[in-house]
Amino acid sequence: MARFFGRYEHSLDPKGRVILPAKFRAPFDEGGFLTQYNERCLALWTPEEFETQMRGMQEAQEQGREQRNLARLWASGSAEVDVDRQGRMPIPQHLREFARLDGDVLVIGAIDRVELWSPAEWNAKVQPAEGLLTDDERRDNEEV
Repeated sequence: MARFFGRYEHSLDPKGRVILPAKFRAPFDEGGFLTQYNERCLALWTPEEFETQMRGMQEAQEQGREQRNLARLWASGSAEVDVDRQGRMPIPQHLREFARLDGDVLVIGAIDRVELWSPAEWNAKVQPAEGLLTDDERRDNEEV
């Protein structure tokens, strides 16, 4: 099972491709799957992990209309992608729009997946959690 960690800063090229860091490439030798993910990022899954995600979506859609619609959106917004010899991976236009990717891209190792973030979205939605690591947020709560 592939595990991913680390943070890398890259840019989209004129064809809408991003370079996948060398440390992340081996599990995607046979391709991968790019999906819409939480907080407006994209998730890149290995084929095995994507299959696990698909099973979860398939089971969840039996719980009602909202879950079925979420599964539909997830499946329709997913794309099979290949990484070329230079490590470039194309990001379909609809996924770039979903994640608000335009120019710079943060490539994040997120344990069981690789996430692609707009730096602005990362700074707004994830970066504030850093206070949990530095105790800043805990101190702020204690002062109230």
